[in-house]
Amino acid sequence: MDTHSCSGRGSNGSGTQSDYGFAFDDSNFSDRVLMIEVVPNLPELKTEEEGLSLVVDWAGKRKRRREEINRRGNDVDVVVQRDEQVVNCTALEMEDGLADDEREEAVVMLEESRSGIVMTTNLFGDDEESENDDSSTDMDSSNPLRVRTLHISSPILAAKSRFFYKLFSNGMKESEQRNITIQIHASEEAALMDLLNFMYSNTFSATTPTAVLDVMMVADKFEVASCMKYCSHLLQNLRMTTESALLYLDLPLNILVADEVQPLTDAAKQFLAQRFKDITKFQEDVLSLHLSGIEAVLSSDNLQIASEDAVFDFLLKWARMHYPKLEERREVWSSHLLHLIRFPCMTCRKLKKVMTCNDFDPKVASKLVFEALFYKAEAPYRQRSIAAEVGNALYHRYVERAYKYRPIKALEFETPHQQCVIYLDLKRDECASLFPAGRVYSQAFHLAGQGFFLSAHCNMDHQSAFHCFGLFLGMQEKGSVSFAVDYEFAARISPGEEYVSKYRGDYTFTSGKAVGYRNLFGVAWTPFLSEDSLFFINGILHLRAELRVRE
Repeated sequence: MDTHSCSGRGSNGSGTQSDYGFAFDDSNFSDRVLMIEVVPNLPELKTEEEGLSLVVDWAGKRKRRREEINRRGNDVDVVVQRDEQVVNCTALEMEDGLADDEREEAVVMLEESRSGIVMTTNLFGDDEESENDDSSTDMDSSNPLRVRTLHISSPILAAKSRFFYKLFSNGMKESEQRNITIQIHASEEAALMDLLNFMYSNTFSATTPTAVLDVMMVADKFEVASCMKYCSHLLQNLRMTTESALLYLDLPLNILVADEVQPLTDAAKQFLAQRFKDITKFQEDVLSLHLSGIEAVLSSDNLQIASEDAVFDFLLKWARMHYPKLEERREVWSSHLLHLIRFPCMTCRKLKKVMTCNDFDPKVASKLVFEALFYKAEAPYRQRSIAAEVGNALYHRYVERAYKYRPIKALEFETPHQQCVIYLDLKRDECASLFPAGRVYSQAFHLAGQGFFLSAHCNMDHQSAFHCFGLFLGMQEKGSVSFAVDYEFAARISPGEEYVSKYRGDYTFTSGKAVGYRNLFGVAWTPFLSEDSLFFINGILHLRAELRVRE
């Protein structure tokens, strides 16, 4: 017989996968009788005739029920009457569960009441006193819709379910009773039957996402880890949609923290991140996502967006839309949103706006901005060291995404004349992605109040004989502004080398014009390693542009 340990939710719960289907509801292989009283759903739920799905109904009402859920908790009451055990299993009455170590604090409390003995088995660590009256349960045991009777084997159920293990081994006389009555809501009936069948045969009949989720939620209720793992595997193999992915991420917390469900939630996050990778293209759809969805999308390193400044602006808009009250908005920023912003990748101008943004606590904003500025001021080797020291949990805040406008490092000088030095690094795969006719733009930078940018191109030479790498300096268009600068382009292919000046000159910009060189290196460009493609050899191309206002 399968006797895998039931001592913890953290185990894989799969056991040896023995098949005891032949013993299901067979009196010859059973030592107890399980009576399942199916009682009406709670008043706010739909009737069974309306085709209620437990998880769909829960999903539609989770926000409205949150306050009630937090008050009531998720208790499972065991009531002993005469020689029969009655187990009231109120499924899905709690959206926020407790961690596994807190679940270990289950207690059994036995006390005398006016009409008999009431034993409350609290699986979540909160001791409560109760009496054998209507106030002790939200089930109506006097008027069940129907009663299903099954012959069960306590060793089999105890081996698969921590709930039944504790019920059958609590050391009291009641644990030896032959007849056990469980009350469930009508919405749980099909899922419970599938769960019981799984505990015997390691499979069940549910095939649709909502039906499998129903089984998973009841399996969580009865602490059948192997079934939760099986459900998670089935759901991963079904076609995922935006709606189903959001549902997986918004399940009750006691399910989300279970190790068995982690692969499913990871897959849901990956699906949403890939689905909305181009956030600009799907801006309205992403703005409509709730919190768990926005966290999945904005946590991705592959997010395609103009810059981290744009990520900040987008998230600010989303937060104000979903949390119009300032106090609530500050709380959600602090608890969920701030870690999504990669402040070291933002421009100094935007960081200055963060400091004055009323959506944040001023102390929190100051700390984040100062950390970002100090990081920006460090040399590249020190930046790598800082990122490595923070560990995996915080490392992503220093990782650049797939920005449309590449981050730069800018130094500005006012004396002896107005000047700026711009550093732009392009990785090898970024350069390769330009071939044969692509281009990439830098973030904007400013000189004497005028905005500029760098752009790298893959061009054809003037005779169209070969591809080459070009670098250009552009001015952001502002009407008929005329602006004269002296400029110089330099490059290096190794951090240990000196920058080598490639071209210098002067130019008067008007109406968004640009100046640059179609073939910065004077060589042919192929997308593969070669002796001629010097800027590919060491993996990163370091570019420098110096500008100053022409006197």
